[in-house]
Parts: sequence; C-alpha cells; structure tokens
Amino acid sequence: MYKIAAFVCCMCLWCLPLVQAQPQPVQQTALELSKAKEEKQQKVYLQVIPANEAAAQVLGQYRYPGIVADSGEAMQEVRKLVYSLQQDAFLLASADSLYWGKDTLHVKLHVGQPFVWAQLRNGNLSEGVLIESGFREKFYHGVPFRPAEYVKLQQRILRYAERNGYPFATVWLDSIRIEGNKLEAELMVDKAFVVTYDSVQIVGKTKTQPRFLMRYLQLLPGQRYNQDQIDASRRMLSTLPYIRATRPPQVHFTRDKARVYYFLEDRQANQIDGVLGFLPDPNRQEKLLITGEANLHIRNISGTGKQLGLQWRRVGKGSVMLNGEYLHPNLLGTPFELGATFHLLKQDSSFIAVQPRLQLGYHTFRYGKFSVFTEWRNARMLSEVSVQRLQQLDLADAQTTTYGLNYQWNNLDDFYFPKRGRLVELQMAAGSKKLLRNPGLEKSFYDTLDLKSTQLSLGLRLENYLRLGKRGVLLSRLRGEALLSEQLFLNDMYRLGGLASLRGFDEYFFFASSYGVGTLEYRLFTAADSYVLLFYDQGYYRSDLERTRQGDYPLGLGGGISFSTGAGVFQLVYSLGKSEQQPLSFKYAKIHFGITSKF
Repeated sequence: MYKIAAFVCCMCLWCLPLVQAQPQPVQQTALELSKAKEEKQQKVYLQVIPANEAAAQVLGQYRYPGIVADSGEAMQEVRKLVYSLQQDAFLLASADSLYWGKDTLHVKLHVGQPFVWAQLRNGNLSEGVLIESGFREKFYHGVPFRPAEYVKLQQRILRYAERNGYPFATVWLDSIRIEGNKLEAELMVDKAFVVTYDSVQIVGKTKTQPRFLMRYLQLLPGQRYNQDQIDASRRMLSTLPYIRATRPPQVHFTRDKARVYYFLEDRQANQIDGVLGFLPDPNRQEKLLITGEANLHIRNISGTGKQLGLQWRRVGKGSVMLNGEYLHPNLLGTPFELGATFHLLKQDSSFIAVQPRLQLGYHTFRYGKFSVFTEWRNARMLSEVSVQRLQQLDLADAQTTTYGLNYQWNNLDDFYFPKRGRLVELQMAAGSKKLLRNPGLEKSFYDTLDLKSTQLSLGLRLENYLRLGKRGVLLSRLRGEALLSEQLFLNDMYRLGGLASLRGFDEYFFFASSYGVGTLEYRLFTAADSYVLLFYDQGYYRSDLERTRQGDYPLGLGGGISFSTGAGVFQLVYSLGKSEQQPLSFKYAKIHFGITSKF
C-alpha cells in the first residue's frame, strides 16, 4: 500500500521544478548514432565539463569512470552521476549538452545550488505517529533536502499506519513554498478509514480448522488490521509440523473489512519410528550391546492443533527412559497453549527419577514464544543400593520443585528438513530441593547434609542453517545447560552422550552438572527430504559432586545418510568419540540406524 502512496506524494513535492531537474534523454543525430554504432566495440572516453567553478568543486567529490566499454555504458554513467547529485540535494542538476568527438563523449554538467529545508512543520501527525516515525521539526531546519531521506520518512509513517489498522493511508506535503534553494512545507497524513479483520479462510487440502488457525495467528474478528502480523504469520506457520504453506497469504479488502486467505496442505506428521543402536558391551568383551528407541507422535488431532507424544528408549544395560507429552493450544478459546510433559529415567539398579512438568505458553507474532512452567522432580534410590555404594556414587533421595521461564524464537524454513534460518531457545528456572530420609540408611548419613537447599538451572540452544550452493547446508549449533545448587548428587545430573546430544558415545554416557556442545554439520541434499552428512561435535562438561569433581572436553565425529523410502525416512549414522574414558578408535565406533514412518 505505502509504495503507491509514496510515489504520489513525491510527485506532489517535486512539482514543476523537480520534474525539469530529471536528466533528459539525449537527442542524437544520425551521424552521431552511426559513430556510436561503429565504436560499440571500442573503448569510449567520458569527459565531464562543469558549467562553472562552483560546479567543479562539487564534482570533485564524486567518482565516475573516465573510460568505459561503449557508448551505451557512457550514457548510463552520465545518468548515474546526475541521479547521485539529485539525491544529494542538488535537485536541479542536469546534463545541459552532450556531444561526441571521435572516441570521447563530452558532457556539460549543470549542478546548481543544494536545496535545504527552511522548515518542515507537523501538519496533523498524532503523537503515536511522531514517536514511531521519529519525526521532529527541529531535524528539518537548515539541513539538505535529500529525496531518499524524505521517502524513508514517508515509509515509516505509512508502516505505522499499516500496523494500526490504516492500510490505505497516504502521506504528502502541503503548503509547499520554495524561495531560492529553500523549501518550506507541512507534513500531512490521511488515514482514510480504519480496517478490521473479518475472518481467516483456508484454501487447500487440510483438516486444519480456521478457528484454530485464527487464534494461533491471533487474527481475531474485529481486531485492527496489522500488516506486520500478516507478514509474521508465514514464520509462525513454518513452525507447525503438520501443515505446509503452498503460497503466500492473500488479503482481500471489502471496504473496512479484511479477509485473510491461507493456502495450506497437510503434511504427513503423525510419526511412528524406531532406532536400533549397536554398542560394545563394557562387561563382556567382543560382545555387542543392543540399545533402542521407539517414538509415537500424533499431531493436529481433529484439526485443532492438539498433539500427543510418547517415547521409549533403552539407553544401556538395565537403563530405560520413558517420555510423554501433550499440547493443548487455544486454552479456553485464548491464544495461550497448555503443555504437559513426563520424564522417567531408571539408571540400572542405582536410582529412578520421575519428572513431570506443566507449561503455559503464549505466541507473539513478532517476538516468538514465551512460556512459564513449573516442574517437579522426584529422585529415589533403588533398594539394591548398599550404603557403601551409595557413598561411592554420591546418591540421595530428593524432591525438587522449580518455577521457570522459557523463550523460543524460530524462523526455520521447514520443520523437518530446514535449509535456512535460525532457532533460539533460552530457559531459566529456580526452586527448592528437599532431601528425603531413607529408612534403610542410618541417621548419621544426613548429619553433614542440608535437608533443604535452593537450586537454579540455565539452558541455551542456538541453531543456524546456512545454504551453501544449490544443495549444501551448513548447520552450526550450540547447546548447553548448567545446574547450580549448594549440594548436588549423581541423580540430579544432566545426561550427555548419544545420537541426540554428543555422538560417538553411549547413550547418557556422561554425568554433568554443566555442559556445552558445539556442532558443525554439513548436509548435501540429494532430494528435498534426503541428504548425506558429515559432522563434528565438540563438547565440554563438568561434574561438581561433593566427593568427586571432574571435567573433560569430549568430541565426536562421523557421517551418515538420511533418505526417504516407501516405508518412511531411513537414517544411518556412523560415529567415533574421544574422551578421557574412551580413546578415538574404530573399536568403540557407534552405529545407529532407524526408520521414521509418517502417516
């Protein structure tokens, strides 16, 4: 909208003097045209002759080539020079005469005086427009008049109007007065009429309901039209794994109502998959330990955006993990979404930890997603643990309750196979931890422990996808977490290692109170959903236990392949890892493969 309005306003400003100031087409005789044609393949010299001494001083500040390839390029350079002068406030600059002399184009250039603002007054701009546009009368007094700067001011005002329900606003200069080289005018805006949203319409083969999409994108009937909101809705749609936009959205205006059309189609997003891993068995040489993973994700239930997920993983001998999640968008008809997660980890015969979480999220069309959550963690030692082993492993029964904030911003171009864009996620939580007395232990075990303490946790995730050529993509990623507490135990620690965090090691190989993993991964796409990859993972971790403190810089490297089949997406990853506990050797190589079936 604003581009048309800006053009009309500029014409009102320039009026007769400025129209005359535009560079005029060069009238060439038949002889000159013949000469230019003959010299088309020869070098042409360009000589600019200032009309007077003042013009010579001004032209000394500009650079232009003295030798060009042909006559056409010489004419183009003259036009560029005149345009640059006009943009720098010399509005009457023009090429007065041009003539050829053998292989040289002679140009007599008129520069004139630079135009300045005598005064630009506020005509009818409201306080909100003044703040958003940055317009102040004092900024336009005795300063050069540059057309490009004035156009930018117009665009800022029009963008503000578009964000506040006035997409048909126009901006112009009124009461224009020119004396010599000084310009005086009033800045005016006509908002026309306010426009509100009428409805959201979906075009395409999808079960997604318009009511859900309207609330998710916050395009509510009766709400004022906002162009930024329409632009940002494309990014918000790209974060949904179960639909794909086939065309940019379109807005149809009917007088003071705006109807937004989205062109969508369903993606196969419901997921059933499994992964098998073959690892060396540390207890039996020359034997393999089989690990595995199974996932079930049901997305966009009944077209309402609801999601349900379950995950089971066998991460080692006697160690299993179970995750569950449920997402309910548009809670009670509001833009808020309610999420619930459940995490269970059984570490061989040492301990078991259960960790449920409730989260309330809110999507903003400009700044991403903000969430608040509360989390409970209950860690218990298993009955098989002896007192001696308990002291050696630094375990304890504990209950932890934390409250936190989470922020996520995502502009990846695709949910499953991103090729450009970035993802940012930050998290912070604080709470209290309470130690529980184990009846199987002597009371003296707790004499040196604080039964109540505070706990703080921090999390970071950064991802960036960069296109390299037509088929290459470079993924750079940084992930890290830190757990800060007056006293930590082994069953409080983060777990690091495996296909989802630090490749080249067993699943959950490292115990860490804080860690960071940087990743560089090159993907060469052979199809839209198939690629080969090479990766390098560099990690750092430390474990701040009371009895044992340690840290290391483990690394992992390798390659793999991912491609689509009739049954789903098949993935194979081969990786090597190196740390203080594991040498870089093919003997300890890890092979993970699996298939993801979507329906």
